[in-house]
Amino acid sequence: MRVAIAGAGAVGRSIAAELLDNGHEVLLIDKTPSAISVERVPRAEWLLADACEITSLDEAALQRCNVVIAATGDDKVNLVVSLLAKTEYGVPRVVARVNNPRNEWLYNEAWGVDVAVSTPRLMSALVEEAVSVGDLVRLLRFSHGDANLVELTLPPESALTGTLVGDVSWPEDTSLVTIIRGSRVLTPKPEDTLEAGDELLFVAAQDREEQLEDLLSVRHTS
Repeated sequence: MRVAIAGAGAVGRSIAAELLDNGHEVLLIDKTPSAISVERVPRAEWLLADACEITSLDEAALQRCNVVIAATGDDKVNLVVSLLAKTEYGVPRVVARVNNPRNEWLYNEAWGVDVAVSTPRLMSALVEEAVSVGDLVRLLRFSHGDANLVELTLPPESALTGTLVGDVSWPEDTSLVTIIRGSRVLTPKPEDTLEAGDELLFVAAQDREEQLEDLLSVRHTS
């Protein structure tokens, strides 16, 4: 897979190193000469250019990329890069970094963003996920299709504890994708039994989240 990353700061370089370790091709783009530190990520391709300029993206051959990551520290730049990647080059997957949570509402399909990653939101979600049982926690927002990755730890008092996955009438526009049970990661099967303490990960439409929480939580038993 070929990935272009706009922004060669600490965030961009860290993402690049991880992707390279996983066997992907990576191109780092930055317009600041001091950011071009080839020795820090020597296996990546590097391009000194403004990722908001069509000529730069032509040089980067963005049409060959499977994924573009807008990882600069400037939300305006990240939105422009996302829009150009999607509309001008037809990049299948565009991931964008949200620096200011107040701008998160802009990171949607209209701006070419498939996945928006907000570090403050993600950190707060991970804190909630660590301490919350029976409450739905939103981990990640997928702009395309208005869907979210959400998590809920099944409380012992839930009416669904001991129920087979295949016997649950899940809300529309929701999909149970993973069950984390202790140190095990399970791909849900109809014959699997839901157990207290299971961490359930769903991809769900935003307007179905409350219905999903009611189904799984203690309130469902009242």
